[in-house]
This record gives sequence, C-alpha cells and structure tokens, in this order.
Amino acid sequence: MLYPILTPSRSLNDLNGVWEFKLDNGNGFEEEWFKKPLETPMTMPVPAAYNDLKEGVDFRDHYGWVFYQRTFSVPGFMKDQRVILRFDAVAHEAKVYINGELVCTHKGGFLPFEVEISDLAGKGECLLTVAVSNIIDYTTLPVGGKSSLLGGGLPGFEAKGPKKPVNNPNFDFFNYCGIIRPVRIYTTPKSYISDVTVTAEVKGEYAALNYRIDTIGEGSCLVEVFDREGNKVAEAAGTEGVLEIKNVKLWQPLNAYLYDIRVTFGTDVYTLPYGVRTVRVEGTRFLINEKPFYFKGYGKHEDTFPNGRGINLPMNTKDISLMKWQGANSFRTSHYPYSEEMMRLCDQEGIVVIDETTAVGVNLEFGGGANFNGQKVGTFDKEHGVQTQEHHKDVIRDLIARDKNHACVVMWSIANEPDSYSEGAYEYFAPLYELARSLDPQKRPCTLVSVQMGGGPATDVSAKLSDVICLNRYYGWYFGAPDLEGPEQALRDELDQWQKFGLPVIFTEYGADTVMGFHDTTPVMYTEEYQVDYYKMNHRVFDEYDFVVGEQAWNFADFATSQGLLRVQGNKKGLFTRDRKPKLAAHYFKDRWHQIPDFEYKKNQ
Repeated sequence: MLYPILTPSRSLNDLNGVWEFKLDNGNGFEEEWFKKPLETPMTMPVPAAYNDLKEGVDFRDHYGWVFYQRTFSVPGFMKDQRVILRFDAVAHEAKVYINGELVCTHKGGFLPFEVEISDLAGKGECLLTVAVSNIIDYTTLPVGGKSSLLGGGLPGFEAKGPKKPVNNPNFDFFNYCGIIRPVRIYTTPKSYISDVTVTAEVKGEYAALNYRIDTIGEGSCLVEVFDREGNKVAEAAGTEGVLEIKNVKLWQPLNAYLYDIRVTFGTDVYTLPYGVRTVRVEGTRFLINEKPFYFKGYGKHEDTFPNGRGINLPMNTKDISLMKWQGANSFRTSHYPYSEEMMRLCDQEGIVVIDETTAVGVNLEFGGGANFNGQKVGTFDKEHGVQTQEHHKDVIRDLIARDKNHACVVMWSIANEPDSYSEGAYEYFAPLYELARSLDPQKRPCTLVSVQMGGGPATDVSAKLSDVICLNRYYGWYFGAPDLEGPEQALRDELDQWQKFGLPVIFTEYGADTVMGFHDTTPVMYTEEYQVDYYKMNHRVFDEYDFVVGEQAWNFADFATSQGLLRVQGNKKGLFTRDRKPKLAAHYFKDRWHQIPDFEYKKNQ
C-alpha cells in the first residue's frame, strides 16, 4: 500500500480536525447511531487517542465502542478519478459507515486500511461515522483480557458492589485508543500504480536497483531515478527491470542519502524516496553496507500528553534531535508499528529501526498463568490460550507491505516478550518467521524479543528461529536489586550460554525505574544515581563480549501505563521524562555513546 502523496496525477485531501464524538453506552449499534447525526455529542480532535482529552475515570477507562462522526463531500471534478478514503490507523477495531451503510471494517490498531468511494463524487454532503472498539482479548494483538474496577483484589478482600468491565492489558503500557493517525481522501487515475517494490545490490561504487511496479489498467511504464540535486542518474522502461546507478551514494546510519524514484504509468505519477543500503548477518556481526554495525539507542513508545498514542509530529522531530544529541543511532518500534510519518523521518535522518509487530502480550504467564475458572492454561493451548496466529500473519503481511522500501528498517521483530519457551511455541512462531522471510524482498534479518522469565537459551525457540538474538533483561532491577554484584555475575553467566549459538546479541531492553529529582549519596533504588550505576554495571558486561552488537535502553522516555501498585503515574524507566527533560542517566549515555563508533566498535569480531 503506497503512502498517499500529492503528485501531478494524484490529489490529497485532509479529513483531520475536530469531529463529533460519543461514548457508546451499549446501545450504539442497536439504536443505529451510524445512520443519523449523533445526539448530544462532544468534540474530539482527529488524529489523537481520546483517553486523556476529557476528564473522568469513566471516560479514560471506557470499555467498548465509541463513535466518531463528521460530514464531507467529494467534489464533482473527481468523478473521472479513483477516490479513496484512507485511515492510517484506528485502534483497535473499526467499522466505517457512509450515509448509514457499512463500507469497510478493520481489525488491528496500528496499520493503514482504505476503501474506494468513487461513486460519491459529486453526490453532495456525506455523513461519515467511524465506530471504534478498544476491546482486547486473547484473540487480538496486542493481547489482553477483561477485568473489573471493583471485582479484583486479594482473596478475602474482594470489593463489594457493581462491577464495571475494563480492559486488562497483558502488556505494560496504557491502552490508548481512537483514530490515532491521519484520515485522508486521495485520488488516482483509473489506470494507476498500486505498488512499488525496490531492492538494491551494491558492488563498490555501482548499484543495481531491482524494481517491480504493480499496476491496474492499461499504460506504458517509465521509471526514473533522481539524485538529491535533481539530476537523473538512471532510467528504465517496463513494470520490471533494473536501474543502474554509477558512483552510488549509500544511505548510512546518521548520514542519510535518499534518491527519488519517479514512476510514470500512463497518466499516473508517483515518487518514492529510496535509500540504497545493504543489510545482512554474518556470524556474530550485524552488517550495514558490509560494515559491522553497533546499535545504540532505545525502546520507545508513541506516547505523549495529551495525544496518547496519537501522532505527534513535533515530538517525533524533537525525539530524533535528542537521539542525535546523545549519539544514539537506532530504536525499536516497541511494541507496534509506528506511524509512516516517523518511518519517513527516520529515512531522512539516518535513524536505524527494528520494526516490530503488534504481538505484545503473547504470554499468559504475565497474567499469573491466565486462570480460567481456577485452571492454569498454557499460552498456546488450542482451546483456551492465545489464538492469534492467523491475525498475527495478517499483521506481518500488512507491516512488510507498508515498510518494505524503507532504508531505515533493518530487521523485523516478530513479537515482544512472548512465551517463546513453552509447549507449542515453535509450532506457533516457525510459520510466522517463514512468512516474514518469504514476503520481504530485501530478506532482512528476523528476530523475536526474548523475555527474561523464560527457561533460558536451551528452551527459547528464538535460538532456533532468529537471525539475531534480542534480549530484554533486567538484572539489577526486577532480578537481584538493589545488590548489583550478584546480577552482574548472573548476566555474565547467561551470556556465556548464548555465546554457544554463534549469533549476534542485542539488548533491546534493560533499565531501572527512576523518578526525576530523586537523589541520594547512597545510590538506592528509584534515585537517578542508582539508574546510572545500574547502566554502568550492564555496560561493563556488554563490553566484555564480542558478540553483543547493540544496547537499546528501556526506555527513551517515561510513558503512561495502566494503574497499578508497581506504577506511579506510569513507567519511570525513561532516560528522559515524559515531557523530554533529561535525567542524570541521559547525560551518562551521551558521554558513552559519543565514544562508541557506529561501525567496528568491537574490532576483534
């Protein structure tokens, strides 16, 4: 699916703005709210998560459906064009109605979907209604269940009174929902370009770009490549072929170079920014442009106040500026695909991305074994466990289709902290790896981010399936704190085990909760001093092992979570506060990362 842009043949119209909005009281569909203007609606900006934009727990923790609504018109001059209504992301399930008729549905909150509405051109004002569900369960990604605000607690301390259903996420970030990314109408000619796929082969100063243009309708195809100065450096005719570039300028981490690939098919024109680079794994090395790369960065979240998970372009720009200030070169899209705008920005800024699916919470151990009427159920139990594999396949297909041409994307993450060591794990994940490898034209490495509470390297299916071992480890926080001496040895012991597999290892999470402004002469937990000492301990170990090729701290910034005894207004493991003020550790990382080169850090590899 091509990113919508304005071209000589394509128009682009913005439906963002202030919509009407209403929480469903359980009667929305029965009373057919989608067929008429909402009664007593409130205002709601689009795009944004709705949770923090109105006051009260009933609003923030709403469970179920909400309704968005606005009017729009398709101008009559578009009647000779294809007219497409596109949603960049709606979390987590959407039903789209136009003039009371259901025109499309979509499940999954972080990838785009669209529907053709050409027949509405020149027909006057239309009523657009979008019903959105925030419900998560054991068939969705991300995974969760249903709980109640008044129904839980310790045995013998159950609260009395009516129970109000709420989502019970199987993951540690707030379940922000709504129309979280842009809504647009775009047009194409009747004969049009439906997709562009490009892969690069580099030999010295020469690059061969293998391309395939998917088209609908009749027309001849011309593909041209322009450099940054606007000079044409290659061209070819036909929907498949090779574009030859001499004296190629490579896309490099923190030193991006993008060509413009302009495709003309009949009257349709589309331009794709494209960075030429290579990625592969060799032994224990991760190679970008055939040089051993060292990942320096973080896990992140799309999380800002009051947008929630809603797109925030100024903050995206600020975040990348802070990354470069620190000497960081990468991040992981934990734990869902980020906006296309962020991916395009990373292409432009030279930020390396590990691109992750929405498969977070595929681990029933997080819920104490997911007790069903007192019965402990295995994660991949075919009757009661997580039943997301088919949806998981859909997410992988859609993610790779969206992001396959991005230079910034160097690896696919199939899941975050799944139950990858239990019975049924291999049967669940092996087909997903196979699918990702078959779909990606660039054949990027694939990984699975391993949780610490598993059985270790001997039983983790990641050791059998992954091209790169990605570890989330909290030695010195959840495991062994506050004594850092024992956790340091435990970390070495585990790395000794991973060394036997001959694969590169990246630490994709490690961190300690830290409240900004907490200080002590003795570095105790939650102080800024303890956070620094924690990281110093981990880095001593990382630097001893040649096959450790990356460190991505958890987290870039503090972020919102569900309420709980372990979370004080969210997760405080950020190097920055939620509003991007640096903690002491942010300065420590700045000193460390500016001393570590992006390439050939561990030269004896």
